[in-house]
Amino acid sequence: MKYALVIFETDESRRRIRADRAAYRKEYEGWIGGLAAAGKLLGGEALETGHTAPATVRTTADGTSTVTDGPAQAGEETIGGWFIVEVADRAEALELARSLPTPETVEIRPVLESA
Repeated sequence: MKYALVIFETDESRRRIRADRAAYRKEYEGWIGGLAAAGKLLGGEALETGHTAPATVRTTADGTSTVTDGPAQAGEETIGGWFIVEVADRAEALELARSLPTPETVEIRPVLESA
């Protein structure tokens, strides 16, 4: 089964990045390397979160859309990236997410497989 591990930065993760970016990246990239070495990592991307503000487009049922600067959901947690993993089941996806050594929030979502 394929699952998306959606990574959300937190105030604590941003604080640690500012304090020592190199150490933080080493820890985070070690986790990613472990997923790849285990044959679980199918892909993923990090998002630019430090220099360019996101924009949000909201479209209503009548087709009208509005654009605002900033994330879709305001708050402490902001989306930082995602990974697609191949695992046996949801329990294994949860185990991989729990093994992330840095203080982010990870949302686990099954990937919709086409019929």
